[in-house]
Amino acid sequence: METIEDLGKLTFPALLANSVKKFGDRPALAFALTDDNPITYTEMNENSIKFSKLLSALGLGKSSKIALYGIGCPAWGTAYFGIVNRAMISVPLLPDFSSAEVKAILEHCQVDALVVDSNLYKKLSDITESLPPVIIDLASFSVIKAPGKVPTDEEIAKIELPVIDVPEDEIASIIYTSGTTGRSKGVVLTHKNLVWTAIQGQYTHRINKLDRVLSFLPISHVYEFTIGFLMQILNGACIYYLAKPPVVSALLPAFTKVKPTIILSVPLVMEKIYKNKVLPTFEKSKITKTLYSIPLFRRILNRIAGKSLKKTFGGHLVFFGIGGAKVDPKVERFMKEAKFPYAIGYGLTETSPLLASSGVRITKPGTIGVIVPGVDMKIANPNEEGVGEVVAKAPNVMVGYYKDEALTKAAFTTAEDSCGEGYFKTGDLGIIKKWHGVPRLSLKGRSKNMILSASGENIYPEDIEFILNQHPVVAESLVVEDDNGLVALLQIDEEKLEEEAKKRLSLSDLSLSKIKEGLSDIKENLSDLKEDLSEKADQKKEELSDAMAYQKEVIINEIKFYVNKQVNKSSKIDRIETIKQFEKTASQKIKRYLYDLRSKVTKR
Repeated sequence: METIEDLGKLTFPALLANSVKKFGDRPALAFALTDDNPITYTEMNENSIKFSKLLSALGLGKSSKIALYGIGCPAWGTAYFGIVNRAMISVPLLPDFSSAEVKAILEHCQVDALVVDSNLYKKLSDITESLPPVIIDLASFSVIKAPGKVPTDEEIAKIELPVIDVPEDEIASIIYTSGTTGRSKGVVLTHKNLVWTAIQGQYTHRINKLDRVLSFLPISHVYEFTIGFLMQILNGACIYYLAKPPVVSALLPAFTKVKPTIILSVPLVMEKIYKNKVLPTFEKSKITKTLYSIPLFRRILNRIAGKSLKKTFGGHLVFFGIGGAKVDPKVERFMKEAKFPYAIGYGLTETSPLLASSGVRITKPGTIGVIVPGVDMKIANPNEEGVGEVVAKAPNVMVGYYKDEALTKAAFTTAEDSCGEGYFKTGDLGIIKKWHGVPRLSLKGRSKNMILSASGENIYPEDIEFILNQHPVVAESLVVEDDNGLVALLQIDEEKLEEEAKKRLSLSDLSLSKIKEGLSDIKENLSDLKEDLSEKADQKKEELSDAMAYQKEVIINEIKFYVNKQVNKSSKIDRIETIKQFEKTASQKIKRYLYDLRSKVTKR
């Protein structure tokens, strides 16, 4: 475990120098599927210095803002150190940002240079006039665009970088979020914010130089960056980048080759595994389905499934970190009973991000976990049940929002709040209760998402969504208001809906086998009436199609009854709508602001 005493200062230069000193010859960064020889810590440091020299040769220096627009790869981390170790400011951009979003950020932040992945650079062809004067290719560090003569490799190598003292409160990153509320904000984070979080994260899980990390989340997201990159570099682990979308065809060979000990993920990944792989296995026969409904046998079956799942992940997994959103309680119960090595983390971009967490051995389904040492967390303005807004003071809380004093001021509590002034307001509703004598945080939902019923009761849409997502045909859900009440927006698993509809279709004269038999009879007895045969076949198919559509509608309507019998009176759904595909943020949260069904008159 590396500490502040090992580093001397909470800065990126101090962190990298410590890692090079202790782990210089150890492997540091690689591509999961193509690299057999990862670059070492010493090589990463040398490459970062070369990149710093390149930036210097292009006229960039202290406080210059450099945007990083690319997927997770060895060059990304190398470039990041090359930027911040010279007191320049990194502006990470999420790979799924559109050209319009990139344009808005570049202009708002007044970025001096852009380091970009070649594939993502193609996305920016419609905003070339808005791009900064310096553009560098991320993979090769070759100069794509510069205001003057492009320096040669020989000229860059001759540059002598002066010794520079980077203070802890120096800005390291301005991270623009694409959140569920719709407004992209530039979160200003210092060296101390990020390095302190990496050090404190070790209380959740101890990392060592033999750990292997498989990284597939966007590294420009602070969760993957701080926990999946910085915390690993701090301790000498090796990070392998998938460099592809995390689909099964790419993940399985990566698991086999890397045999990761550490993986970071979002809840959606495990929820899909549970709903699409684990649960169907236990429900394919009446016997296993019955056994799975009995707690004792459910635990035994989950334990068996857990062993198989760990083999799928390469057989060496010791830490599967989950962050970004609440975990479905049934999925978490499965992981717990399966003895799958999962851990829960909670925080925001504004808190670099970790505020509370549960290590593998202390997870408790339904709760986030213990408060990170050094974080002063409180529940502001709690109701009679103890639920209120989660607020925090800590060394990892942001400086503020870039160029937005009003928004920054609104993000912190005042003397009028029950907790006192100066606490960062997370916007999350939660409660802190002791478990075995240790305070643990549980979340109830977003304060902005909370719906006030006509009778004055608090409705937490996330709780209703958890229930909706248990239904076999529901892939994802969102509960919102319209002018008349609560609406459940559902993304349906079409394959499962089709299967269920076929099971229910008991009209024997409309079954496919009966149609075939009928057509055979018609051929034998009315072979000369081909036109009539075609008509009858089309009619039968149309009847079957109509019957299938009817059954599907019945199933969707039943979902309303399914959820309403499990919630209280004020949380009952008034109607259901289906959505083809929800739009999401980088951390796979649905962008709620896009689905507000209230009229302008009723919006609060």
